[in-house]
Amino acid sequence: MLAIGLNTVFVAIEFSYGLIAHSTALMADASHNLSDVLGLLLAWGAAVLARRQPEGRYTYGLRSSSILAALANAMLLLVACGGIAWEALRRLLEPSEVAGMTMALVAAAGIVINGFSAWLFMAGSKHDLNLRGAYLHLAADALVSLGVVLGGVAILATGWTWIDPALSLIIVAVIVIGTWGLLRESISLSLSAVPRHIDLPAVQQYLSGLHGVEAVHDLHIWGMSTTESALTACLVMPAGYGGDGFLDEVAEQLERRFAIQHSTLEIRMHAGGSGCALEHG
Repeated sequence: MLAIGLNTVFVAIEFSYGLIAHSTALMADASHNLSDVLGLLLAWGAAVLARRQPEGRYTYGLRSSSILAALANAMLLLVACGGIAWEALRRLLEPSEVAGMTMALVAAAGIVINGFSAWLFMAGSKHDLNLRGAYLHLAADALVSLGVVLGGVAILATGWTWIDPALSLIIVAVIVIGTWGLLRESISLSLSAVPRHIDLPAVQQYLSGLHGVEAVHDLHIWGMSTTESALTACLVMPAGYGGDGFLDEVAEQLERRFAIQHSTLEIRMHAGGSGCALEHG
């Protein structure tokens, strides 16, 4: 709420001064800040929805809304970059006077606001893709604002107005590079891929090495949300297994060693049966 409030006020101020100073870099930074506000609202909404308990047809609750929010955040950033690049190219072809001092002072305020807002999300961004999206938005804006300050100083020193739109294009490139990883990972989770932090071969090796396990079939691992993962697997144990205690121990180890919070295991005495419908051959 604090980050949204600060950035909303700053967007209005920065865009107004961008118009006054004829600075596309300031307006580009303001547009990116606006996408931050929308991104933060998405992240906040997804975090609230993720706490909803399973009910009706939503047997996992609404946990996956955090994955959708991370994907929307990445796409929002790229759309904002397209608009910034278009305006910057137009200004390169049609240069206009730029108030370098105004540009630098307003952008300096942006460094403080965006830097503080990014700090609010720093700790959570290490383990939550949804929060990482919000953090990357804000950290990128702090970097953008620093670039705008340097651009304003350069314009004051040289009088070269083309620095402003050229700087905007550099800003776009930096944002796109920073966003690519977020986009790739959020798409991966949306397609039920194994989360990046989980070592699939290591999980396979752990399950295969359990006492009495002859084979592991139908192993699937996917992200239920940006912070929670699920696993299903069939363990072939010809001599049987040690009851609920065995299953509880395996589930505990999967959570402790691999951060898989929700595991469902099927035990078979032999390798026959219908098997996995997704397996080749």
